[in-house]
Amino acid sequence: MTPLAALLIERIRESGPISVADYMADCLLHPAHGYYTTRDPFGAGGDFTTAPEISQMFGELFGLALAQAWLDQGAPSPFTLAELGPGRGTLMADVLRATRGVPGFHAAARVVLVEASPVLRARQRDRLAPHPVTWADSTDSLPDQPLFLIANEFFDALPIRQFLRDGVVWRERLVGLDKGHLAFGLSAPLPQVPDSPAFRDAPAGALVEVCPAATFALAPVRARIARFGGLAYIIDYGDWRSRGDTLQALRAHAFDDPLAHPGEADLTAHVDFEALAQGAGACAYDTQGAVLARLGIAARADRLAQGLAGPARETHLAALRRLTHPQEMGSLFKVLALCRAGSPPPPGFDAA
Repeated sequence: MTPLAALLIERIRESGPISVADYMADCLLHPAHGYYTTRDPFGAGGDFTTAPEISQMFGELFGLALAQAWLDQGAPSPFTLAELGPGRGTLMADVLRATRGVPGFHAAARVVLVEASPVLRARQRDRLAPHPVTWADSTDSLPDQPLFLIANEFFDALPIRQFLRDGVVWRERLVGLDKGHLAFGLSAPLPQVPDSPAFRDAPAGALVEVCPAATFALAPVRARIARFGGLAYIIDYGDWRSRGDTLQALRAHAFDDPLAHPGEADLTAHVDFEALAQGAGACAYDTQGAVLARLGIAARADRLAQGLAGPARETHLAALRRLTHPQEMGSLFKVLALCRAGSPPPPGFDAA
């Protein structure tokens, strides 16, 4: 039993079952035992590998896309160059390296990283030095100025609530106890649930996930883009509308029971992009593979391959496939671009 599991069991015995969202929040961000607050989970030595760690091409292309959007919107100065959940700082490092030749971009950029983990903040500080960086605890703290933002695998780690349609009533899925062990259960019938298409269209037996934390995190981003201009790229795995139970745990690069090792496994859920797009001035949505193709990943891959041979070349080409192929990350991961109504089409998407 993990230390956090013991604390959760004690809490549930004293106060009753907790929501899936509360369980996820404790597992990921408990100050003493949370997954993200106590370790660096990325890479071969961690529990999972993200796109920026797979290949530099990912960060380079999205960095140049942000720079092109900045130019298309008149090169405002100053502006915020932000990342949500920046991990080790690999993505922002690639963004800054790829854009250093864009006249005026670095001089105008104020880099802000939204990061809750002290462990990861230290990694980011080392990775991005000597570039000046500011950290923020939440998107509420982003400056009031044009905002050009990227978030890769950030929203999938935000706590979700789960609701089950039980005949004609709805119940919330909860984490309680069964014979002294953590177990899923259901609440009493609920008087009401959110009024959204996912709930209105749900058949009996359907499970619907909602992520209130995503709404709160994205609202300040949308507000700044609407007022000052800018662009946000949100890259994550999921679908336009979330369907079914997508809660999952990863531990040592393998799937795990979400209740088995609280605090020692990464918990995520598929992102509901329809919900993220609500309230946006304008948005564009497509698969990661399609967007990277339009941003020129094939040409960039060919150029990098010219200096490689043997195993290094094979690893490079495998990374290209992993990022773009429909049977790998190319279709599973989606890209949502948010911009102000009337702005030029975001780079990586068709003008239509």
